[in-house]
Amino acid sequence: MKTISVIGLEGFPLVKTGDDLAKIIVELAEDEGVPIRDGDIVAVSQKIVSKAEGRIMRLRDVKPSRRAEEVAKTTQKDPRFVELVLREAKRIVKASPDTLIVENKKGVTYINAGIDKSNVSDEDSYALLPLNPDQSANKIRSKIMKLTGRKVAVIICDTCSRPFRRGQVEFAIGVAGINPFKDYRGQEDLFGYVLKVKNVAIVDEIASAAELVMGQGKEAVPVAIIKNLNRAERSETSSIEELNISREEDLFRGIL
Repeated sequence: MKTISVIGLEGFPLVKTGDDLAKIIVELAEDEGVPIRDGDIVAVSQKIVSKAEGRIMRLRDVKPSRRAEEVAKTTQKDPRFVELVLREAKRIVKASPDTLIVENKKGVTYINAGIDKSNVSDEDSYALLPLNPDQSANKIRSKIMKLTGRKVAVIICDTCSRPFRRGQVEFAIGVAGINPFKDYRGQEDLFGYVLKVKNVAIVDEIASAAELVMGQGKEAVPVAIIKNLNRAERSETSSIEELNISREEDLFRGIL
């Protein structure tokens, strides 16, 4: 039997700016009897990374620009919130009543640039995405390996909507030490057919599996450790940006 373990770390403290996430993860994993081992994949919620990096903004500290005021009229959102979104955006993909979809500066298309309120204290405070999720993942990974002497991978996860599907799933937004793909192209299936397009975004699958133990509400489980997943390939050079498609490759360009 093939068995993969997805273990949520409970008892995680509330994270503050400047907290050492790697140290907390390693110590908590030891305390809970699931110490970090070679080959483990550590899935980390974007929200605690943003908190540790000081990426929390209060609307009362934001002065909206003229453009934000104009977009706010279209979207019917607070101009200060729109200003935060525009600061993170490379371009607006769609602005309509109650909807603001942008491509952020890392080339990822997000509703509200990924800015949200969930699990953030203070009613007018919002969490922005990490400035460089790959860099954040690398920092956590390097410190974990330094503390444990174990070779691990790190995936930073965030909840995202999907085009043409209701509901949200967890996606990878930053990676370190892992190939984002499991590429089956050129291999044969059970009946000898050569696979031509099967290139699985395995880091997104791992992020979604981690969400099953992390949850979305008040579970307070922002980190999961995935063990015995041998199908994932290690890499020292991969970036989450490999998952982005160019505008020329975008089959749905012009629909929104």
